[in-house]
Formats: sequence, structure tokens, C-alpha cells
Amino acid sequence: MAKPDYLHFFMDPNRCIGCQACLQACSECDTHRGESMIHLEYVNRAVSVQTVPVVCMHCEQPTCAEVCPADAIKRTGDGVVQSARKPRCIACGNCVVACPFGVPEVYEDRKIMMKCDMCYDRTSVGKKPMCATVCPSQALFFGTHEQIEQLRPLSAPVNTFQFGHQTITTHVYVMVPRKLATVTPHVDVTAAMEEQPRSRAVSLKVVSTPASASGTAIVDSDPFAEVEV
Repeated sequence: MAKPDYLHFFMDPNRCIGCQACLQACSECDTHRGESMIHLEYVNRAVSVQTVPVVCMHCEQPTCAEVCPADAIKRTGDGVVQSARKPRCIACGNCVVACPFGVPEVYEDRKIMMKCDMCYDRTSVGKKPMCATVCPSQALFFGTHEQIEQLRPLSAPVNTFQFGHQTITTHVYVMVPRKLATVTPHVDVTAAMEEQPRSRAVSLKVVSTPASASGTAIVDSDPFAEVEV
């Protein structure tokens, strides 16, 4: 069977809370044999604990399959890029280097590349991927365009990514602010790499110290009682 064409995978990085529920659920998928095919990356560990889930984007023209010398990586008719086929995979690692999204992983103990296949055993029969079923913040969502529009009225799904002069179209959508999507209908990945995080200064307001009836200041046991955040 094929994945229903009205169901799509949506990822909203801004909603990821780093709970790792998706990692645990992914490892329970029957086709993964206890391994998690999804992982979390820190956006900028030096300044923030913000994480973002990394799943296979299922490119329309998958670079991983194009550079595979053994023709081990196949793309189904409904657009899902599968893990490497064991009889063919030679664990050369070409796919790992070529993927612009950093998804494929070569497992040395088994000499095979494995990656997210959108839980094809589930999505091909209309069920949600394991990660999307447990994500508490709905950073990972599997459903229709109408559903995501109702859930995210201020965001818009984008599935076109610009890497320099190369444009990649994927079957996984990333949610971006609607205002930005109307200006540029694609995500310029290389340009975003140069962006600096916005400063987030905390403003502290010192409030006046209450005085007692005798006119002396009341000393509170809490040293931060006079600071309002």
C-alpha cells in the first residue's frame, strides 16, 4: 500500500521542547529493531538549550540515492525515501556526506545505512508515525493541510529549501511564520547559517524598600525580594 496523498508530515522547530519522547517512540518501531532513527540537535548550545528534531526530509530528488554506488537507496512512488537495502548496501558512507540535512547514519556493527522512513509500515496504511503520536507540543505533526492551517493560523508550511544555487523540494513541510512565507516561499539554508541570535536581555526593576512605623527599612530574609523580573 501507499501513503495517502492527503496526509503529510509537518515539523515546527519552534515548538520543540527537547523532551526526547520522539526518540523513545521511534526506537519502538518494528522496522528499526530498537534503534531511534530520529535525533535532536541543539540550535546553538553555547547560548540556548533550544533543540530541533531531525527527521528525514524525503527529498523529491534524494541526493543520498543519487550518490549511492550500489543503488541501495530507493524512493517509493508516494515519495518516501527508504533506508538502504541490506543485500546492496556496502556501508561506504557516501549518503552520509551528501545529504544536505545530515540525516543518514551508517551503523558499523551491521554495515548498513539506516534512517527515518516516516514509519512506512504505519503511514502506508494511514497511521501516524511513532514520533508524531507522542510529541506533546506537536512540533511533529502528521495530518492534512487543512488541519495544520487550523492549528497554526500564524504559520505556513514550506517544503522548498535553497542551498546556494541548488533548490531542494521535500515531502516533509517545515512551519515558518506566515509573513515570511509570503515574502520568500522557500528557506534559504545557507543564508540562515550566518544569522546571529537576537539578544534577550532581562530587565530588572528595583522596587522601593518598605519602611516600618519607626521609619527604619524592613529587612526581608529573601535577598532578592527587592528585585522584580
